[in-house]
Amino acid sequence: MSSYGRLDEHEQAKLEASRKTKKRIAIIAISSIVLVCIVVGAVVGTTARDNGKKLPTENNGEPISVSVKAVCDVTLHKEKCFETIGSAPNASQLNPEELFKYAVKITITELSKVLDGFSNGEHMDNATSAAIGACVELIGLAVDQLNDTMTSMKDKTTSPLKSVDDLRTWLSSVETYQETCMDALVEANKPGLTTFGENHLKNSTEMTSNALAIITWLGKIADTVKFRRRRLMATGDAKVVVSDLPMMEGRRLLESGDLRKKATIVVAKDGSGKYRTIGEALEEVEEKNEKPTIIYVKKGVYLENVRVEKKKWNVVMVGDGQSKTIVSAGLNFIDGTPTFETATFAVFGKGFMARDMGFINTAGPTKHQAVALMVSADLSVFYRCTMDAFQDTMYAHAQRQFYRDCVILGTVDFIFGNAAVVFQNCEILPRRPMKGQQNTITAQGKKDPNQNTGISIHNCTIKPLDNLTDIQTFLGRPWKEFSTTVIMKSYMDKFINPKGWLPWTGDTAPDTIFYAEYLNTGPGASTKNRVKWKGLKTSLTKKEANKFTVKPFIDGNNWLPATKVPFKSDF
Repeated sequence: MSSYGRLDEHEQAKLEASRKTKKRIAIIAISSIVLVCIVVGAVVGTTARDNGKKLPTENNGEPISVSVKAVCDVTLHKEKCFETIGSAPNASQLNPEELFKYAVKITITELSKVLDGFSNGEHMDNATSAAIGACVELIGLAVDQLNDTMTSMKDKTTSPLKSVDDLRTWLSSVETYQETCMDALVEANKPGLTTFGENHLKNSTEMTSNALAIITWLGKIADTVKFRRRRLMATGDAKVVVSDLPMMEGRRLLESGDLRKKATIVVAKDGSGKYRTIGEALEEVEEKNEKPTIIYVKKGVYLENVRVEKKKWNVVMVGDGQSKTIVSAGLNFIDGTPTFETATFAVFGKGFMARDMGFINTAGPTKHQAVALMVSADLSVFYRCTMDAFQDTMYAHAQRQFYRDCVILGTVDFIFGNAAVVFQNCEILPRRPMKGQQNTITAQGKKDPNQNTGISIHNCTIKPLDNLTDIQTFLGRPWKEFSTTVIMKSYMDKFINPKGWLPWTGDTAPDTIFYAEYLNTGPGASTKNRVKWKGLKTSLTKKEANKFTVKPFIDGNNWLPATKVPFKSDF
């Protein structure tokens, strides 16, 4: 005979989850109504002050609704916005959140057309074929990311406003994929190829930018009504709340002890493991697995180009030490490979972590762009790793990334990309470049002011690997119009050029960049003789600098604890 007593923990958890879900739905419904009221009120007020100007009209001649005008007015490509979103079925009856979802949906359709256009090329020379091949992969990544984004918004318990930062990250990445495609076409340096790319990508890039602008604006409105956000990570048909990751059953694997002993897959060059190559081991990893797959890679030099594909989620790769377990290859730009494809080790699957490993591109300085590590995976972590190359060593391409206690060696633009990335407690070691070159540590690629991307270098050491007394070394140069790089509380040795920063072209930088130095130390840290650019800030407040620490910049407090990698969340 059973007694009546307390529910067991499992039943208690189920009941609690049910209560939270119902509460979430109610809050979302009320908040959405509040948001619509705020938006409509704001726009009606603006329209009333608009000196009698008429609103744009729909295709049927009827005035555009206030919601459509509201969302399109905040975009960078207003004409494209009114043309596309304004023609949505029942556009006048859709609220801003619904219009945002429609903006994402039509961008998927447009990018699918772009993908078809790039896939139909024939009779191309090697350079053109390589660039087009890179574009096919990148546009494919963009389409996949947007489809995942749409899936994440199907959950009725979650409003887009609850995951603004996630949505901005993913849309920023979609823009980055398209921009990287254009970079590959420009690199190929073939007549007409750049124009071909610009024509094919014009609509999709403008539509992506508009969707990003809309969700950024909605996020600002949500902040005014103190709408509590919670990041969400799309996982196919389901969705996991990022802040719940530490409680996921699978993450207990990472909690204590030697991860090498917990590995389910072992790689060893001497045959003592299941596989002799990392590539073979990755083929065994289950796709879209929400639990970590731990791969132990024993000491040795693995001569292979490795790719952790997009559907290989939550791979944890552990070596015997950053100078003992080494992945090495030599693909490079001079020999005909687009920069994006040169990486010795490339990561696309989200939730990836590597620790105690080294990644080397052996091409050397005369081969120009030659990437050691390229990461385009959300919520990725590298701990006690070495990235060793010359030009373009560390490609922090897209999504949210964290690097702790790593060593990065290089010459020209050797930390670059458009991820939201924090390097913490790392050693950054410029080395001797090719004759006639000068060193630039960073080249950040933010193209759109609404992207939530940038490079944050926090509590790192910047010192020369070689004798660089006769080499000009700069902290970075602005790769794109809104390039964003912050170096804070780091040590800089005396070899840093007193000007600090170098223009990409000409003798100055765009006023739209955001470069900053905050409380750095060492003989190279003085900002007295820094370049006088409008976009360079040398007197940030603590509050301003803190925006680029782990907690606010990459939301690290919600996902890094699960990795058991040490980190400092803010100042």
